[in-house]
Amino acid sequence: MRKLEKTLLNIQPINYELKKEIQNHLNSLTKPVGSLGKLEKIAMKFCLITDTAKPVLKKKRIVLFAGDHGVTEEGISAFPKEVTVQMVYNILDGGAAINVLARHISSELSVVDVGVDGKLEHLALIDKKIKRGTDNIANGTAMTLNEATKALEVGIEQAEKAKAEHIDILATGEMGIGNTTSASALFAQLLPCNVEDITGRGTGIDDEQLQHKISIIKKILEVNKNNFVSPLQTLAAIGGLEIAGITGLILGAAANRIPIVIDGFISSAAALVACKMNPLVENYLFYSHLSAEKGHKTFYDLFKVEPTINLQMRLGEGTGAALTIYLIEAAIKIYNEMATFESAGVSNND
Repeated sequence: MRKLEKTLLNIQPINYELKKEIQNHLNSLTKPVGSLGKLEKIAMKFCLITDTAKPVLKKKRIVLFAGDHGVTEEGISAFPKEVTVQMVYNILDGGAAINVLARHISSELSVVDVGVDGKLEHLALIDKKIKRGTDNIANGTAMTLNEATKALEVGIEQAEKAKAEHIDILATGEMGIGNTTSASALFAQLLPCNVEDITGRGTGIDDEQLQHKISIIKKILEVNKNNFVSPLQTLAAIGGLEIAGITGLILGAAANRIPIVIDGFISSAAALVACKMNPLVENYLFYSHLSAEKGHKTFYDLFKVEPTINLQMRLGEGTGAALTIYLIEAAIKIYNEMATFESAGVSNND
């Protein structure tokens, strides 16, 4: 049995037997019941995912997957694909926004090359390259089923490594010029939704380029329509290697009961694929932010989930997820460190 099949089978329903004990503790804290709003819901979810009424959140890790996209040949991005290599080096050297935020929240940052179209050499790089970028999905499939499965299993391995190293929370990140086109195509097919409703400006294209991008995505869906037999085959047909890596990380986190924070537009496409592969995955996810990328709101509305924050960001890299970890950590500290009415000698409404 392949690692992917085993992982899908190992994803279990959440055990809700602890819910009453967790809620009683939240209600016993020195505050009006429910007055900390979403922070209380976040603490509850974290406890349920980790199956404990005494949560621990110390070790954090953001896993960033990098890969290139052959569809950049169609002129759908404001930046050339060479920027992927340049930005990956910037991240490896500690100079990107995600590095700043990872340091701010005291999180580890892993950078995984699953499909960059270039040779990368760096001591900090995790080299798991499947191929040098996907094929042009405007002409056919992005990758073979075997290549997609390998990329998924790279992500699963990163989750298993996190479990072995006692990581308490994971977050997703990505880098890959052209990946909003692949993500938009995946959303359009799997939600499903209209291409116009899910497609945004990505790296900052103008109105004319946006209309061109929409027409290319429609072509992608037509060219590959016979390959949309299953979520895995859909991912192989129109996804990206880094999107597959993120999908695998999400599946692996769920199988190992590690809470995982989903970043923005690209990572949400991976989360959608993962949830389509096994609906139980949804219970293990924290959605971080509402991206300023137009289609992200369409995803949240149609998939009926909610972002934690909205800072009008659209950078990717895992930046929204990093900021959300900060809030999750705050929620767990409230749960663990705040005095109860009894311990503080404060009268409650009883």
